[in-house]
Amino acid sequence: METNPKHNLIPRLKKVEPDLGSSLRYSKFTERNPDAKAYWHYHPEVELVYIKEGFGNRYVGNHISKFQDGELILMGPNIPHFGYEFGFQGVNEEIVIQFKKDLIKTSVQIMPEFASINKLIEKSKSGISFFGKTRKEVGVQLESMEKKSYFDRLICMLQVLQILSQSEEYEVLNAQGMTLIIQNQDDERINQVYNFVKENYEDEISLEQISQVATMTIPAFCRYFKKSTKKTFTQFVNEFRVRQAIRLLSVGNKSLTEIAGEVGFNSFSHFTKQFKRVTSKTPSEYKKSIYQIIDG
Repeated sequence: METNPKHNLIPRLKKVEPDLGSSLRYSKFTERNPDAKAYWHYHPEVELVYIKEGFGNRYVGNHISKFQDGELILMGPNIPHFGYEFGFQGVNEEIVIQFKKDLIKTSVQIMPEFASINKLIEKSKSGISFFGKTRKEVGVQLESMEKKSYFDRLICMLQVLQILSQSEEYEVLNAQGMTLIIQNQDDERINQVYNFVKENYEDEISLEQISQVATMTIPAFCRYFKKSTKKTFTQFVNEFRVRQAIRLLSVGNKSLTEIAGEVGFNSFSHFTKQFKRVTSKTPSEYKKSIYQIIDG
């Protein structure tokens, strides 16, 4: 059963456990539960998804587009996304491999041969879709992993990542990385800030207000927030508002000016600038791409 992918804008943490005795989680799905509900989620593991045939829509970060004749996509840690059970048609066979980023990050410190793979993982923070010969070659490797031992699976996975790191047949899906504030999920202060923005993003939020929520001085809060999230508070609020605008663009017939005001942008030109910074498209271009997906 499908749900609208922009109705639930707050992504949920999905817990992923590796296969017992392995560094990876290897999953193969050959049929789908018609009652399963797709949901917007994230997890700290890197995820590689392969679909041999079929077509549908992909929702990764702020990116919405179609895929045809199968799919091979690499998503870095903590990218909000929908599972491919949403809007998928054709042959229902999917392979999903998940592993901790530290598996590569730790290895590159003692083995320089992992450098190109490490760069690939960093790039995957934006989501990467592979096509052409690369998808076919990697697909064969991933299908062969099902009957391999855990050790041979790991070796095969490293070979796959090396192939992807050298490929030129790819598309980066998001103009900017979409990593969420995950390193602080257990930090009550960050959660209070996040919830305050969620409840008040339509209105102006001053640094004085949010500093009081965090029970900190303004300078201390700015340093703390930037260190914790790698973003300024203003950047975070603007990106949150853009995500709300994406939802409104996909579910109604409001004008772009109405949407800009409703999500907290007082200036339409500023709304357009921030929207393009986050999605690489203007609001009107993005709206057009959504209708093409719906009509297609």
